[in-house]
Amino acid sequence: MKKYIFFFSILAFGFTTKTSGPRIHLIGDSTMANKNPYDAPETGWGQVFNEFFTDEVQIFNYALNGRSTKSFREQGHWKRVLENLQTGDYVFIQFGHNDQKESDSTRYAAPQTDYRKNLQRYIDETKSKGGIPLLLTPVMRRKFDENGAFVDQHGEYPKVVKELAKLNSVDIIDLHALSQTIIENHGFEASKELFMIFDGGIYPKFKEPKEDNTHFSPYGARVMAAAVAKDLIDQALPLRNWLKKSVFPQTFQYQLPQIIVPQFKKDTFNIANYGAKGDAKTLNSVVINQVITLANEQGGGTVLIPKGLWLTGPIILKSNINLHLAEGALLQFSENRADYPVVETTWEGNTAYRCQAPISGKNLKNIALTGKGTMDGAGQVWKQVKKSKLTDSQWKTLLKSGGVLNDKKDTWYPSEASKYGNENTEWTNKKVEGKTLADYEKIRDFLRPNMVSLTECQNVLLDGITFLNSPAWTLHPLLCNNLTIRNVNVKNPWFGQNNDALDIESCSNGIVENCTFDTGDDAICIKSGKDEEGRKRGKPTENFIIQNNTVFHGHGGFVIGSEMSGGVKNLYVNNCNFLGTDIGLRFKTKRDRGGVVEKIYISDIQMNNISGEAVLFDMYYEAKDPVPMEGEEQAMPIINAMPLNDGTPSFKDFYIENVYCKGAETAIMLRGLPELNIKNISIKNSNFTSNKGLVFIEAENITLENIGLYTQNKLVGQIQNSKNVTISNLSFSNQVETILEINGDRNKNLRLVNSKISDAKTTAIFKSGASKKDLKLK
Repeated sequence: MKKYIFFFSILAFGFTTKTSGPRIHLIGDSTMANKNPYDAPETGWGQVFNEFFTDEVQIFNYALNGRSTKSFREQGHWKRVLENLQTGDYVFIQFGHNDQKESDSTRYAAPQTDYRKNLQRYIDETKSKGGIPLLLTPVMRRKFDENGAFVDQHGEYPKVVKELAKLNSVDIIDLHALSQTIIENHGFEASKELFMIFDGGIYPKFKEPKEDNTHFSPYGARVMAAAVAKDLIDQALPLRNWLKKSVFPQTFQYQLPQIIVPQFKKDTFNIANYGAKGDAKTLNSVVINQVITLANEQGGGTVLIPKGLWLTGPIILKSNINLHLAEGALLQFSENRADYPVVETTWEGNTAYRCQAPISGKNLKNIALTGKGTMDGAGQVWKQVKKSKLTDSQWKTLLKSGGVLNDKKDTWYPSEASKYGNENTEWTNKKVEGKTLADYEKIRDFLRPNMVSLTECQNVLLDGITFLNSPAWTLHPLLCNNLTIRNVNVKNPWFGQNNDALDIESCSNGIVENCTFDTGDDAICIKSGKDEEGRKRGKPTENFIIQNNTVFHGHGGFVIGSEMSGGVKNLYVNNCNFLGTDIGLRFKTKRDRGGVVEKIYISDIQMNNISGEAVLFDMYYEAKDPVPMEGEEQAMPIINAMPLNDGTPSFKDFYIENVYCKGAETAIMLRGLPELNIKNISIKNSNFTSNKGLVFIEAENITLENIGLYTQNKLVGQIQNSKNVTISNLSFSNQVETILEINGDRNKNLRLVNSKISDAKTTAIFKSGASKKDLKLK
């Protein structure tokens, strides 16, 4: 907003200031114009265009609602532009919507006559002042015919703009074509989100439902502005040099996902007013679900859980509902497993029968869980517990609570049914032929649910709530689009099995920010289905921002896998703290998973007290705890090449910068497959203190630049059967005797450059068929 405030100051005081960057003047109609706060949510794409440029760029937005090439000039707006125009300034010229209005003589300009002449005058007069004109074709309106085909309503106007650009050797951005592609890619239903289409009562100005297929929502405006920014790069236009870099490696701000955050009617439905009792003994499931249904039938709003202790069974969300927990509210889910029906759902990426989730929703739009209250999932009545993870006194206390033990007496189960389910996972963990719902109901105690299960939902918000003691995974959005998770706290016992804090599976477009996680399994985990079923689904998790989060405990801080058979791409991770996790950055898969994980951008990660690897790429994940328990062996599997097939997974194109780790077993480990190496991994400007340095096995196109590996071992790193590995500006501890150990007869083009190799007694040793010619020094 600061650039627009500066613009109005210039007009008021009549002087201009030349900055080090270019100045851009926007002239056009309402699709480009700034809007007043009371017009919310209407937004012009020019109003947010400045978000994609560095602060050296000044943007002056003169575009106004209802203006055409004719009225913009005749009403004196163009004169103001000329008065402010300086040599070298850009003028973005976008008209066409209002030039079409034949019934309005003050605006109408026929395409081949007045419209053409008016645009030509804008071009000529811009050049006469030393400015640089840039033409834009008019942006599309949203319209589909009865067959679902997109309808172009602009006639000859875009063609005229293109002809004038060519005739005058002026650059052009074909926003007409770009916007059509955007609308068509969204489709009939999702493209409504780009425009002013919403129910009444959500925004102060609009008491009635609104359907405006011309003007943009904030989301639509940013999508269109990003398309213009992208086109500057695609055409290699000079203004591309002033586009803002994001905090993520090798990305611009305009490339980041745009996410829709749901908005709700202001109506509030307090469950206490409908008979719910916060007395810690009344089961309120029926009342809460009735209130949610009532609010939904009245167009939505906030269902309020006020201060108090509210006992409940499963809650089923509905569209346009914000379930809000007031500060001091505790929503305690029932400890009676019989309150949770067995339903068909998913488990770890496969179709399965499980008990119904405490909070669930399917095929919904605009839903939220918000507030400063707490939800407790009563996970203690569901979970098995390993003796090795408790103290003697804790184990004795657990045994006194009831339950049963396995034959080895080293694992506790809450019941015989739970024990049976855990010991027969060949059918209990997924839906199999020959087994009926009745068979699964017999093992209900084993079928522990995920705490929050949201499937195929659009526009989801989780904000502020603390989630405690989940029976299994805590937060599980599946096949959702536009997901915002912020200010959320998840806390589970550290010994919990499958107690992931957050599992985002086959979802698109989202942000996870300002959250804290403390759990017994992976913390922030990205998934997309398991094995053949996941590949058949074919829906990657993509376009997510993960930023400003803290993980206190978990198997992994930020994790991809191992169920990633549908693929993962375009993830942006920044400024996260992993404090005492088993592994920091954890990327895991195995043969038969399939799936491609690519285009992952990570920066500014802080870690301490990491039990295992700070950074781990592992294509031999075997579903074991990442750090062996005392007495447990975890030997490296034999690595033999296998034929490539649909089940061969792929990790490639990871860009990692500014990682700082104080204390780990191993700094960086990359373990790929001989038939398909881990590829294109860049790690820059990072320091690690650890026992071991780096381990590269079956890796290709790996770059380490400005890396500090301060190890307790006298060997910095091992490389086995890898190629095109470059390590530059490497720093290491004083006690290091050997920098690298090279193993295997399939190494190629290993480079150690710009490093103080003389600080070690030996630069490299070669074993198991490795040769000195494999390593180049400089």
